[in-house]
Amino acid sequence: MISFSRARTGVSVMPTPEFLPALIQPAASKLVLVVLDGLGGLPRTPDGLTELETARTPELDRFAIEGLTGLSEAVGPGITPGSGPGHLALFGYDPVASNIGRGALSALGLGLRLDPGDLAVRLNFCTLDSQGNVADRRAGRIATEENRDLVAALNQMDVDGARLEFVTESQHRAVLVIRGAGLDPRVRETDPQSTGVPPHAPEPLDPAARRASELVQAVLGNVRAILGARPRANFVLMRGYAGLPHLPSIGERYGLRAACLATYPMYKGLARVAGMTVVDTGDTLGGQVAALERHWSAYDFCFVHIKAPDARGEDGDFDGKVAAIEEVDRALPRLRALQPDVLVVTGDHSTPATMRAHSWHPVPLLLWGAHVAPDRVEQFGERACAAGGLGVIPAQTIMVRMLAHGGRLAKFGA
Repeated sequence: MISFSRARTGVSVMPTPEFLPALIQPAASKLVLVVLDGLGGLPRTPDGLTELETARTPELDRFAIEGLTGLSEAVGPGITPGSGPGHLALFGYDPVASNIGRGALSALGLGLRLDPGDLAVRLNFCTLDSQGNVADRRAGRIATEENRDLVAALNQMDVDGARLEFVTESQHRAVLVIRGAGLDPRVRETDPQSTGVPPHAPEPLDPAARRASELVQAVLGNVRAILGARPRANFVLMRGYAGLPHLPSIGERYGLRAACLATYPMYKGLARVAGMTVVDTGDTLGGQVAALERHWSAYDFCFVHIKAPDARGEDGDFDGKVAAIEEVDRALPRLRALQPDVLVVTGDHSTPATMRAHSWHPVPLLLWGAHVAPDRVEQFGERACAAGGLGVIPAQTIMVRMLAHGGRLAKFGA
């Protein structure tokens, strides 16, 4: 029998067998989830290779030979997931019922306080042309230092009836927290997700969101007055409106002491929502690996997030994405030396450089560990994994598989 578990706050989470909590048992095993953001890709030419297939990955291929492979889908066939639902699925939550706006995830990742009633919004500094159309959704990926200057200017803004806090995230990305009472997040996102068209108006999608919509419109009017004369980062696009999220923690659900090793704020926010301890890693892959080594004995489950493949894919930089994957591969001997009991390497979604965007394509997945029954796959790539023993599986099932292979699930029944 299947039941739908529910968080104490009333947020639905992943459908799980009702008996699963009773099967959770302690163990000394170490579980590692390595997420190469936007891992999946497509060939540049019909007879070519994907970014992952092009990359020289002897370490990933060795893990694939020794392990079990397949493909994963975060939400479902044909559905293009955002990074939030993509990761929530990997952590074992239902990505639809537990979807959280990116604004809240970025705010929490930056260490901002969110109170009930506040509204967090993800911002992209962008470039509008003289007709008010979006010419560049990311303002040329401006430097983070320039972002800080822009945020300092915006923090001088005064909007009646609201307390505003603008904070730099990275490059062209920033966060706005509108502090107030009962600010409903059901407001239309202004990012049109394309160029040559104007931003959308932040219309209320429900009557309860009218006040939030009015405040957002007032903010955007002030942004245009403050930044409008600049040549490139002269406006902002808004998306991911969200209030304070609540989910049961990974510790509560799986009995794991969990750590996050990520360089990018949003993924730290996701980890905090899931009850993980966010470990300071610095801004480099080398720093992440060093932090993993330092904190290895303190945690049962380590989530390592690698942003670069997704960023290069969104830029349309095929060769850059190949290089980012190869950098991860070169770091894997240090991870192997730690002797994890279970290792999963996958992505939260595909970001083909040929599409310059997230896509619906299933993501390569490998599961490695002492109790894994290997398949016949000898390379970690899209077409090889399509022939793997796991087949195409929902990403939400990966955590339960990791628990099982780590000896953390007792037998069901007599």
